[in-house]
Amino acid sequence: MGKFPEADLELAKIWICRRCKSRNKAGTEKCRKCGSPYLRPKRREIRAKKQ
Repeated sequence: MGKFPEADLELAKIWICRRCKSRNKAGTEKCRKCGSPYLRPKRREIRAKKQ
């Protein structure tokens, strides 16, 4: 997704909360804002909108 390999490495360190959509550090067990344990890795590819 990023223009440079360094940018892709930084994106790999970000996890997104499935409940409140906040950004979290990699390696955390739960969300920093809402405490939810449901986290997913940040998408590296841009998804096209459906029409």
